Amino acid sequence: MSVENTQRPLIEFPCQDYPIKVLGDAFVEFEKEVLAVLLKHAELCGNPSPLNESRNGRFSALTVKIVATGEPQLKRLHEELKDLSFVKMVL
Repeated sequence: MSVENTQRPLIEFPCQDYPIKVLGDAFVEFEKEVLAVLLKHAELCGNPSPLNESRNGRFSALTVKIVATGEPQLKRLHEELKDLSFVKMVL
C-alpha cells in the first residue's frame, strides 16, 4: 500500500501574523536595524512587541509579526537577519 501525501502543509501562505523573534547582543540600534531588514522583505502586522532585554542587559530580543508570503521570503529574511553581526538567533 502506498502512502500519499495527503497531509496539509504546516503553514498555508500567505500567512498573517507570522511571528519572527530575533535575539542578539544589546545595543542602541538593535530594534532599528532589525526592523529595517524586516521591512525590506515583509509587511508588518501591527506594531512590534516591546524590546526585551536580558536581566544583565547583554542581550536583546524583539518579536514582530509579519505577513509571510512563502518559504523563499522566509529563507531570505532569516539569512539577512543572521548576517547582522549582532544577531545570535532568529526564530
